[in-house]
Amino acid sequence: MTLVTTEIKEVNQRKIAYLYLDNPETRNSMTWDMGIRFKEEIEKLNNSSEKISCLILTGKNNIFSSGGDLGLLRSFKDQTFEKNSADMYEFYNNFLSIRTLPFPTIAAVNGHAVGAALSLALACDLRVFSTTSKYSFNFVKLAIHPGMGSSYIVRELFGGNMANTLLMMAEAITGEDAKEMSLCQDAVAQPDVVRRAAEMAINISESGPLALRLLKQNSYNHEELQKALRREAEAQSKCFMTNDFLESLNSIIEKRKPEFKDD
Repeated sequence: MTLVTTEIKEVNQRKIAYLYLDNPETRNSMTWDMGIRFKEEIEKLNNSSEKISCLILTGKNNIFSSGGDLGLLRSFKDQTFEKNSADMYEFYNNFLSIRTLPFPTIAAVNGHAVGAALSLALACDLRVFSTTSKYSFNFVKLAIHPGMGSSYIVRELFGGNMANTLLMMAEAITGEDAKEMSLCQDAVAQPDVVRRAAEMAINISESGPLALRLLKQNSYNHEELQKALRREAEAQSKCFMTNDFLESLNSIIEKRKPEFKDD
């Protein structure tokens, strides 16, 4: 099973890397194994001798990602708080390793992106969404604290008011809505998402490489993100121990609205 694939294309004498989520059987749900493969591909790009000017993150087969894998989520119910905290912190960092790349990254979100998948998109420097696809942070609807850095990254990028709107209300929005809210740089028809991201990558590649690398280096506070990831891992682990979390998983399988009892 491939899970994650990478290719480097040369355009106008500049090299652009493409990183694909590639597990159509699960609609690219973010599994433990996918996270490990994802980090391996990021490490290869970090150590590559190729002079890469930009990376485009997208999904194969017109699918971006359905978010956290249901089977993985269910497994947390049977683990200890300590193991869940450690596992979640590692899981976040596997995917958020994309922030360690020295060159700009563009998320070509060519389909629905829910929960952790939307967090991954926001971890990139720039974003193109599909106008008609749906995007949401559904964590609290699953009776769990937001994860994958979302409680920090959304505030970092858009401020507290937007973070509260997206994370607390947890409503689904279209790519068109997202553009109006400035969550992405552009929103286009689904078949055109990757093409539009490539146009942006070509534009970026015409700038000074060192200037871009230094700008990228100075744009984010990596230490604060790591602190936030530890807080999220502990908060999610507390939620995994509750009956409300189990109720949320059962409601998904039974296709009904969950009945939370705060226990």
